[in-house]
Amino acid sequence: MNVVVCTKYVPSPQGTPTLGPDHLLVRSGVEGALDPGDEYGLELALQLVEQHGGEVTAVSMGPEEATHAIQRALAMGAHGGVHITDAALRGADALVTARVLAAAIGRRPFDLIVAGAESTDGYTGTVPVTVAALLGIASVTAVRRLEPSGERFRIERMTQGGYDVYDCPAPALVTVTAGAIEPRYPSLKGIMQAKQKPMERLTVADLGLSDVAPMQTVIAVVDAPPTSGGEIVQGEEAVGRIADLLVDAKVI
Repeated sequence: MNVVVCTKYVPSPQGTPTLGPDHLLVRSGVEGALDPGDEYGLELALQLVEQHGGEVTAVSMGPEEATHAIQRALAMGAHGGVHITDAALRGADALVTARVLAAAIGRRPFDLIVAGAESTDGYTGTVPVTVAALLGIASVTAVRRLEPSGERFRIERMTQGGYDVYDCPAPALVTVTAGAIEPRYPSLKGIMQAKQKPMERLTVADLGLSDVAPMQTVIAVVDAPPTSGGEIVQGEEAVGRIADLLVDAKVI
């Protein structure tokens, strides 16, 4: 089974992100890591190949620093990595990102693509399903369990009331939510072996793509207004004042 895992390098989730003069997130020269949400999908992929054989390939698009995310995936147990980096991709929106990932993944046969539900620096949640649409394959989100069955997958998808069971043809794409599975920690042996594993580097030209200009751009960034402390009402006029506030809010 050939499993591809979409990974992303993000500025440190515990830190405060910095925006550049172009209103884009500063990704180079800052502390960062593999997106924590991607580790759940990576763990699912690793367990699948451990049980059924095959290889896991981590694919990432980003600046030179994005190699650190792939190295983390390799240290956890992935067999190889693909890094797409190109100055033309600076400021890429969700659609451009999906097009690039789909082009990189679609170069070789695969059985399954696994991704996190959404990135911690973008939160669009649209890239994985867009990749599936571009590749013409089925997609299932919020997966908590997956079992291969011949050329199909039995998938349990989390819902508010429990889970739904899907029968899905291969190849397919799934997203894995936090809490569905517990990611492993890289061992010292895994960290050392990661340095010897293959990592392919690609540019936009290598993928045969020409127009990667984003359709969305950030033109301004405005701080959220501070929250007010509210109004404290008390005394004999409290009931009437509360009623007036509810009327103003169109609650009554």
